[in-house]
Amino acid sequence: MTDIRQKILAAINEERDTIVAFLRGFVRERGPNPPGDTRSTAAYVQRHLDAQGLDYRVIAPMPDMPNIVATFEGARPGRHLVLNGHMDVFPVADDGAGWSREPWGAEVVDGRIYGRGAADMKTGTTASIMTYCLLSRFRQEFGGRLTLTAVSDEETFGPWGARYLMEHHPEVHGDCLLNGEPSGPESIRFGERGPLWIEFTVRTQGAHGAYVHATKSASKIAMALATELEALTSLKGKTSDNIQRAIDLGRPTMDRMMGDGAGDLVENVTLNIGTIRGGAKVNMVPSSCVFEADFRLPVGMSKNDLLPHIAKVAERFPEATWREVGGSEPSWCDPDHEMVGIIQANVEALGRPRPTPIISLGGTDARLWRHRGIPAYVYGPYPHGMGSYDEHVDIEEFLHIVRTHALSAYDYLARG
Repeated sequence: MTDIRQKILAAINEERDTIVAFLRGFVRERGPNPPGDTRSTAAYVQRHLDAQGLDYRVIAPMPDMPNIVATFEGARPGRHLVLNGHMDVFPVADDGAGWSREPWGAEVVDGRIYGRGAADMKTGTTASIMTYCLLSRFRQEFGGRLTLTAVSDEETFGPWGARYLMEHHPEVHGDCLLNGEPSGPESIRFGERGPLWIEFTVRTQGAHGAYVHATKSASKIAMALATELEALTSLKGKTSDNIQRAIDLGRPTMDRMMGDGAGDLVENVTLNIGTIRGGAKVNMVPSSCVFEADFRLPVGMSKNDLLPHIAKVAERFPEATWREVGGSEPSWCDPDHEMVGIIQANVEALGRPRPTPIISLGGTDARLWRHRGIPAYVYGPYPHGMGSYDEHVDIEEFLHIVRTHALSAYDYLARG
């Protein structure tokens, strides 16, 4: 191990308590999205960068959703690595029902930090921030450029965070991206499926509940339509040989990281009926019903491949109309890229199993870089309680993520 790498690890070990304290304070800054107000969270990050004597810009097209961008140059020309993480988090439902700990308390119990955002994704964003700060001390030892993007408005795929930066600030594009979304430390995500959100509306005449002969039920039609849409989950994407090989090799790891059955879903369309609203009263035949369908597209499939199939099913229900309300195309990059090998080597050197490249079931901001042809990789903690209750991260696992990101960022820039 080179002297610089040893110094990076030594700094993390010496500053362990400070790094853990930063994450706990970060979790206490709430920022649920919706509504997405991350001003206090961004201010917390700014104070840390100020204390480190590091320059940054605040880019806030929406004032209550600021983004922080910081950049420094190495000692010589080279490659540009971007670190990306988001500051907003899922809301806490039902006033914390189901939580055994205060959702915003960042309590430490049995070596774990509990709180909303501990896994998704303030551990990963902290890894990005600490990597940026640590490597700034050694900037004379490597070339290229390192950029930190701590963004808002990720949890709702909104337009005011990373998407805004990618569209209006090309200086954040870089040559490669490293992200710390929860992925499980035995995996490296090189791609992700794409969400396609469709709203279906069914309208009929409606009637008194006893007069079922007088009209069709909008709710019954909606349920039948939703049932027939399930047939689309047999559709698969078309991938190259190396992507298919990575998908096949990654199935067992996906099952370990995301639960049994995850590996079977990755190359098929999936469907979730997320919301349904119909009827006004129990003794009335509903005249309207609206439901929202969350399709997830596998890599190798575009929404334009799926939309005609949706239209064909909907045609069988003349009372129904539908419209696209959101989503994003699938994204993927090279599972054999240099950064994958760098991360794998560092994880093994730190005494953990070699992580396997996999496709993500959920979405991340990394897709925005991949859509522009920039390789983007995700290495983060287990998703314990993500979007649910008792969200937490193991402290030793958190520190492992910090070490892996710092060493991998250094290696990528030093080799360039």
